[in-house]
Amino acid sequence: MIQPIGGAAAWRPTQLEASGAWLRRLTAAEIADLEAGFARLKASGKSMLEMVREDFPLGPFAAVLAEVAREMESGIGFRTLRGIPVERYSVEDARLLFWAIGTHLGVARPQGKASQLMSDVRDAGGTYRGHGGRGYNTNAELDFHTDGSDVVALLCLKTARSGGLSRLASSVAIHDALLAERPELVETLYGLFPHSRQKEEAADETPTYMAPVYSLKDGHFAARYIRNHIRSTQQIEGEPRLTEQQHAALDAIQDLASSDAFCFSMWLEPGDLQLVNNHVIIHSRTHYEDFEEPERKRHLLRLWLAVPEGRPLCDAMREVYKNTAPGSVRGGFKGQNLPPGLAAWQARAAAALGMQDTPY
Repeated sequence: MIQPIGGAAAWRPTQLEASGAWLRRLTAAEIADLEAGFARLKASGKSMLEMVREDFPLGPFAAVLAEVAREMESGIGFRTLRGIPVERYSVEDARLLFWAIGTHLGVARPQGKASQLMSDVRDAGGTYRGHGGRGYNTNAELDFHTDGSDVVALLCLKTARSGGLSRLASSVAIHDALLAERPELVETLYGLFPHSRQKEEAADETPTYMAPVYSLKDGHFAARYIRNHIRSTQQIEGEPRLTEQQHAALDAIQDLASSDAFCFSMWLEPGDLQLVNNHVIIHSRTHYEDFEEPERKRHLLRLWLAVPEGRPLCDAMREVYKNTAPGSVRGGFKGQNLPPGLAAWQARAAAALGMQDTPY
């Protein structure tokens, strides 16, 4: 029998607004530590795939990141750090700084057909809905969803002229609310749904796969709600057709996540670093209108991370995560252009964090 999950991750927006637990403002000492560490990294001349955590030693800022890691896995499931001085750096230096921060939290995973390890979240004229669509390169309002990794990290460099509100909801709270009100839909969500790889599959991957939205493993809950990928399969001949109850279950998640009772909204500012545990949090963004000048357009950087604190996942997730063991290097979208040197770097990065490597 399916039971409520509960815990700190089952929050409602009013609780976060009252506690302020979602936001951590950096102190002057923590910022100075981060900048000093980055100056040493720059002086070393090491590139992204040449560095691991030991190449970016930190003091007080490392303690902040450890605090965030605990909050993501055992607390409310996310945290926003405010005050990284991105205005002092070029875009390329901001990339390296973001990457270096990431090495303290986990191992970066590829994010799409190009196998990019870091994505530029900005309007590049992409199409969100439909077979092959992705949301990060458009200005469209996005459905609530999870990303394809343990953790998604966003570093805000520039904001839009208007719109682009970040929205989060607790998958745990939604699960428990649905269980109380519509238990048959929760049971459906623990079943298998067809998913499309959005025409980004590697040569050794199938274009589609089956996976649940909700799962449990050794008492650990995980949600993986990527409705755009599920929806895309309905345009592919021969793929399973969704039942009315499956449609209703997917609708229910979107409806609850969008409601005032579950949706927590925040404006990200330049220098904000938002870190989200995909297994317990779903996220979205409102439509935005950009500036005309290229240098002023909305721009965020995104990392997908496998993390040492990662929970065990059920066997049905193996097809997409490649490894379901806790604390393993897993997840991401392998894509079709893995960078040279990735395998060697990944092994070193995993070892530095005490993680089990999973070579492609």
